[in-house]
Amino acid sequence: MHARTTVRKYVIAAAALFAAALLALPLAGCSSKSDGALAPAPAKSAAAFPVTITDDASRTVTIDSEPKRIVSLAPANTEIVYSLGLIDRLVGVTTWDDYPVQVKDITKVGDFTTPNLEAIAGAKPDVILVTGGVQADIISKLEGLGAKVVVVDPQNLDGVFAAINTVAKVTGSTAKGDAVVSGMKADLADIKAALGTAQPVNAFIEIGWGPLYTAGPGTLLDDLLTQAGGKNVVTATGYVGYSVEQLVTDQPAVYLGTLSSITDTSTLATRPGYSAVAAVKSGRVFSLDDNLVSRPGPRVAEGVREIARALHPDLIK
Repeated sequence: MHARTTVRKYVIAAAALFAAALLALPLAGCSSKSDGALAPAPAKSAAAFPVTITDDASRTVTIDSEPKRIVSLAPANTEIVYSLGLIDRLVGVTTWDDYPVQVKDITKVGDFTTPNLEAIAGAKPDVILVTGGVQADIISKLEGLGAKVVVVDPQNLDGVFAAINTVAKVTGSTAKGDAVVSGMKADLADIKAALGTAQPVNAFIEIGWGPLYTAGPGTLLDDLLTQAGGKNVVTATGYVGYSVEQLVTDQPAVYLGTLSSITDTSTLATRPGYSAVAAVKSGRVFSLDDNLVSRPGPRVAEGVREIARALHPDLIK
C-alpha cells in the first residue's frame, strides 16, 4: 500500500475515534541533531532485570528478563526501538511501518488497526509494544500469548520523551534512551532560541479532508504547533470535525496540512469557501511530512522545525 494512503487511513481513523468517543511515510525530513540518534549503533545493555514500569494505560508491567524478541504494533513504537539501536530485536511490525528502511525485511503481523494474533504468536515475542485507541481491546488477547504487553500512547511532547524512556527501561537501554531524549531537547532548544521573541502565528492544521478534520488542544500536533511558535485557532479539544464557515471566522494566517491530506497546496483555493480564508489568500498553505508531525516518536523534533519554518520562514531555515 502506498505510504500516503496508509497515513491518511491512520489519521482519519484516529480522528473519527476521538470525535466519536475519543494517530506513517518515508519522506525526506529536515536535518537536525537528533538525526544521529535515529541511525544508532547497536545498544549495549547493562541493566538489571526484572524491571517494573507503568505504561501509558496506567498498567503496571514487570519485565522479568531482558527481551530479545520484540513485536511493535505501531510505527512510532518501531521508530523508538530503532532509535535505541535495537532494530535487530524486532521480530514483527505492522504493514503500516515504513521507517527505517530496514523494516521492509521484518515479518509483518497485520496492520495498525487489525493486528494478526496468529502471526504475532508465531513471532514468539518476549515483549509486545502496542498503542491505545483502536488497539486497547486486544491487550488481554495479546497477554494470552504469554508475552509482556506494554502500552505506548503519548499525547504530547513530554509524553513522547516519557515513552522513549519507558521503552528504554523495558529493553535495558536506559542510557541510550536518555541520549535520544537529550538530542531531541537540544533540537527544540535550538528552535526556541531561533524564534526568540517572535509573536505566535495563528494557524490551522488539517489532518483530513472530505470531511474536514483538525487537531485541537490536547493533541500532539497542537503541542508541536505551540513549540514551533504557532497558536492554534481551534479551541475544541482533541481531533475534531470542522467547518469552512468556522475557518472563515477564525482567519488563520497560516494553513498547515499533513501531506496525506494536502498533496497539492494549490488545490485549497479551489475548495468551496476557502478563497475567503486569510492563509489561502496570501498563499501561506503548507504540507507537512506525516512521519514527523503525526507519529509520536523520536523524529517529532524535526516536525517542530518543519512547522516553525512554515510559520517563521525569516527565522527558521
